[in-house]
Amino acid sequence: MTAVEHPARDGTNGPARRPRRIPFPVVDEVARHCLQEEEPETVHIEVHLPGRLDPARLRTAFTHALHRHPRILMREAEGPWYRRRYEWELTPDPDVDVVSFPPPDRDALKHARDRALGAAPPLTASPPIRLEVVDEDDPSHGTVLFLTINHTALDGPACLRVLATAAELYGGRDNSPSAPPVRTPDAPLEQVDTPSTWTPPARVAHGAPEPSPGNGVLVTELSVPHRPKGAPYTVNDQLMVATALMIAHWNREHGARPRPLRITMPVDDRPRGTDMPIGNGTRLVEVPFAPAELASVDRSSMPDLLRRTADRTRALKSRPRPQLGHGAALLTAPVVPVPWRAALTRGLRRAAAPWTSTTLLSNIGRIPYALDFGDTAGRARAVWFSAPARMPRGLTVTTASTAGRLHLALRWSRTLLNHGDGAHLRDLFEHHLHATQEPRP
Repeated sequence: MTAVEHPARDGTNGPARRPRRIPFPVVDEVARHCLQEEEPETVHIEVHLPGRLDPARLRTAFTHALHRHPRILMREAEGPWYRRRYEWELTPDPDVDVVSFPPPDRDALKHARDRALGAAPPLTASPPIRLEVVDEDDPSHGTVLFLTINHTALDGPACLRVLATAAELYGGRDNSPSAPPVRTPDAPLEQVDTPSTWTPPARVAHGAPEPSPGNGVLVTELSVPHRPKGAPYTVNDQLMVATALMIAHWNREHGARPRPLRITMPVDDRPRGTDMPIGNGTRLVEVPFAPAELASVDRSSMPDLLRRTADRTRALKSRPRPQLGHGAALLTAPVVPVPWRAALTRGLRRAAAPWTSTTLLSNIGRIPYALDFGDTAGRARAVWFSAPARMPRGLTVTTASTAGRLHLALRWSRTLLNHGDGAHLRDLFEHHLHATQEPRP
């Protein structure tokens, strides 16, 4: 840990130095411009453990984990109105106690999820995350860790890396990432069948909106879909097809006119070791689907749809592209003061709303860490993530797999859907995910 990362303070080790500052990356700046109190940009992670945790020991381990990844110890630096950049200020220690232990509650898990979706940790206090430790009502059900992240500063995989370090410090067991799955190199794609993206994509049809703003979430556990050995598609492609069919089915039920679907897919190429860059590290690509592809899919046509989807996702992953595209990089160039760029960004976002993708599918994949907290608390048996679901998308799908099970989170804007709508969408997703499987021999 260097003096640059953790400068001396109050003359204890020499004269105090100004904390190191880092300009906001493009993703952070665009998110900062478009903040809304009604629908906070939070990422919610919940980790289910079979046993109980010692509060003091966990607080110590998590604080030490933050220092092992000092890039997470940051807050938004103050500056004059005419400044041309937002900046992160790295701090030597947390400004606030990140770990909390809410009192026992009959609906503790629901209330913790509501807090994770309803209020973002402030950017003005380091670090912009919080960790709540909730004991389930039945002692045999164990403990749930709720990690809430301000998405302006950080993403889910980066914070999961920090939590894995805390687990190792707490339990004394190796939480190094497992080796990624070995896949045969993809053959070069000479031409990919891709529908046109010039038409504004479909929106998720309105269900029964709730009177209160904000986001709702539903989590469920499913079987990982079967995929034949040597299949030309991945589980991610099966999840992509299931998401597209779910929305097409929902829109038909609600009388929406068929339109092309575009599904945003984050791509994360970062390593998962202790050297993993902390921050918002994914780039976004959009996978298109023509209305005819999703109109009448049966067992005979499903393999072809999966193959076409695999071709598109492989082609999109292989193309070098800035995180939010070339336009965002130009929009955040530090040429004029930040407030002027903020007003322009918000205006362009409103104007571009009809061209925003239909939904976002974030597949974290197999959780690479054991998240093993030792003998008393045990190893994670389920991990759920949920991504922000602001309008005009209004719905996000996030998946991860742990212990051979698929953990699905559907998150929606309450101005679009209610909890009953979310439950129906979950059932549609499960139905169409099952349809992507070929029968086992």
